[in-house]
Amino acid sequence: MKQLMFHDDPPFWFETLRNLGLAAYGGSDVGEVIATASRVTPGDYDSWHAAWLSTAERLEAEARGSHPVSARDGLLRASSYYRAAEFFLHGHPEDPRIEHAYERGVSCFRDAIARFPGVTPVEIPYEDTVLHGYFYRAAGEGPRPAVVMHNGFDGAAEELHFSGALGGQERGYHVLTFDGPGQPAAIHRDGAAFRPDWENVVGPVLDFLTQDPGVDPARTALLGVSLGGYLAPRAAAYEPRLAAVVALDGVFDAVSALTAHLPLSHEEAVRRAAAEHDEEMDRLIADARARNPILRWAFDHGRYVTRTSNDREFLA
Repeated sequence: MKQLMFHDDPPFWFETLRNLGLAAYGGSDVGEVIATASRVTPGDYDSWHAAWLSTAERLEAEARGSHPVSARDGLLRASSYYRAAEFFLHGHPEDPRIEHAYERGVSCFRDAIARFPGVTPVEIPYEDTVLHGYFYRAAGEGPRPAVVMHNGFDGAAEELHFSGALGGQERGYHVLTFDGPGQPAAIHRDGAAFRPDWENVVGPVLDFLTQDPGVDPARTALLGVSLGGYLAPRAAAYEPRLAAVVALDGVFDAVSALTAHLPLSHEEAVRRAAAEHDEEMDRLIADARARNPILRWAFDHGRYVTRTSNDREFLA
């Protein structure tokens, strides 16, 4: 698609496209997305937040007092725009705007899905806490096939409603979506950082799912999106209960995508990132992210979801 705006800011354009892509299942409206993005100053995270928050708040206020169908539709779109509002703020985890937008978005989403048949929030037992997600029960009798879905580096379980979960339910699949460690609900509720051994996340999710007598345990698939397209195959390699695995837009080597922008070989960058102190390496990363808006966001968000204290530690 021809880039319509943010010509020097790929992350802002990508997130605009991402929100446009939610329109098919009611997660956005093309006119609202373009109008909101048009109010954003390129490269200005505060401007991005203010524009999307304003649209989300207006839609939520309108939806709360409207016809039940209009309320459902408006709240779904508001949930997406709240999620967009806090997307670029993670370089400062203490910023109260993050929690505010996240909580409003989840509240809107949950109030909206209460108007969809067979869709319910769930809490999945996991270690000494729970993972939050949603179960989409397909219509019909007898055990049905099921799809477990999770997002990746920066996506939420709520977003999966618009990119497969509702569509799967409509086509006769039970669907279970969830946020694992490092993903929005786990970060906000428990501060749980990403972990590489994703099989130890998917295992408890399958334990939970297969307790449902309506699920056919022999016909269960796992789908991961983006970085989730790396994590899902990893989990499937250790999990014999899965009949299929889908890596949707999977990431083969996320670290190389970062080190490619540094004036070092990949091997040297990884080695130096692991050092206890390396001021020159810190400066190289700072210079690279100052020039590259993709790196700026990736390092900010990476520290946020891995709970690391600096860019070099995240890269390691």
